[in-house]
Amino acid sequence: MSYVFVGPDAILAQVANLARINSAITEANAIAAAQTTGMQAVAADQVSTMVAALLGSYAQNYQNIGAQMAAVHDQIVQNLASGAAAYASAEATAQQSLAAINAPAQALLGRPLIGDGANGETVGGVGQPGGDGGILWGNGGKGGDSTNPGVAGGNGGSAGLFGNGGAGGKGANSASGNGGTGGAGGQGGWLFGGGGAGGVGGNGGTGSFAGGAGGVGGNSWLIGAGGPGGQGGLGGSAGGLGGPGGAGGNVGLLGNGGPGGLGGDNTNAGGTSGRGGVGGNGGLLNGNGGAGGDGGTAYSSAGPGGDGGKAGLISGFGGSGGDGGNALPLVNDPGRGGGGGYGGPGGIVGGGGNGGNGGSGLNTPDSGGPGNSGGPAGFFGNGGAGGIGGVGSGPGGYGGLGGLLVGNGGAGGAGGVGTVLSDHGGPGGYGGNTYTIGSGGHGGAGGDGLGTGAGGTGGAGGHSGSWLGNGGGGGRGGNTSMAGAGGAGGDGGNSQLVGDGGDGGDGGTGATSGTGGAGGSGGTLFGRPGNHGGP
Repeated sequence: MSYVFVGPDAILAQVANLARINSAITEANAIAAAQTTGMQAVAADQVSTMVAALLGSYAQNYQNIGAQMAAVHDQIVQNLASGAAAYASAEATAQQSLAAINAPAQALLGRPLIGDGANGETVGGVGQPGGDGGILWGNGGKGGDSTNPGVAGGNGGSAGLFGNGGAGGKGANSASGNGGTGGAGGQGGWLFGGGGAGGVGGNGGTGSFAGGAGGVGGNSWLIGAGGPGGQGGLGGSAGGLGGPGGAGGNVGLLGNGGPGGLGGDNTNAGGTSGRGGVGGNGGLLNGNGGAGGDGGTAYSSAGPGGDGGKAGLISGFGGSGGDGGNALPLVNDPGRGGGGGYGGPGGIVGGGGNGGNGGSGLNTPDSGGPGNSGGPAGFFGNGGAGGIGGVGSGPGGYGGLGGLLVGNGGAGGAGGVGTVLSDHGGPGGYGGNTYTIGSGGHGGAGGDGLGTGAGGTGGAGGHSGSWLGNGGGGGRGGNTSMAGAGGAGGDGGNSQLVGDGGDGGDGGTGATSGTGGAGGSGGTLFGRPGNHGGP
């Protein structure tokens, strides 16, 4: 393995280029010298003679400077050439010494002390595992890609004390069976280094065969980042399930969890796509949870998003939930969007992750995917926001709980709008409550209805902490056309001891206006009640 950015071969190649440049400049100077150093006067008068002499002296000075620069250029070229040769010789000697050190370790333990692991090859259609990196220093090799139908990809090699894990190989496609699973990413260095990425799952064959699951991302033992999960393979042509995304890698002590892989698509009639992978967990002392992977796209039923990973125990933010997959338009197919993933919980100091948004639905009422709930905070931090409901009346997700000691509740997600005639708007999610000190989250707005469909109901505001804080405002009701009824506004949240109640949300507009939400009550010790929402 090389530890330099510019190797001897590259330097020697540039030495040749520099030599050619110097030769070209020297040749041009020689041609110019004949025309400029011996310049003749244009006339026999004294002024012409003096001008010719002056110009000739300038030309002679230029030639002298050019000769000096050429000498400097030659010296630079010689120094580069000799330096590259000396380095190449030293590197060869070092490689011999390193080989002598590595040989006993390789024979005894099956891996060198220093050096990268070899990439796995494809043998007989089967991807081989990547080699492990050196015990002291080295990256794991990439897993080999499989080509035999339905065979899993090779796993990535693990690193040593320092280094990154190798990526997993691709699972094989299949013409008449399920796709192969992607290879797992290799483990990161025991002391420092990131996990390898999971391999992509293979595609399912003709018929109702499933795509292969994406490979899981490699873990990082102490300090580093978890590897991302691999994407799931495509589902088969007759309703085969898309492969699920691989889970993101976890971290031991310091670092962020890896993101989950994307769910595999299925863009055939009647197909169902894969769910997104779960995000990896952050390090114990500090680290954010990895984001959940998004669900795959499908005509019939789109896959849900993966849940966000947990934050580190001491500090960090929870990972965001993945978005649900979107449905594609196709006649006589229900076209349901996937639900969003849960937001991950925060650490002792840290907020929860946002909930994933619901995927868009088509063709049928209530086909939008639901937004999911935001993650709860730890002791100090805000709850995550709820995900937005998918187009097609998807309900908004609830806001996450605020911190046990200090923190606000998360806002509720807005409801999705209607997509077909007479489709109502989705309800807004409730705002998150909190425990001790902090305000409740605002409720999400209701989605707008379509045609004669009613507007969605606004979400209620969250309640404040038991000691101090305001209630969250209620969400606005969804609007609709003049043929439908507006959605009711959400009620405002209550304040417990000291603080104001949340205002009720306004009702939505329509042929009949929605009723406004009631205001929340003020604190029992101090605070005013919230205002009632308008019609």
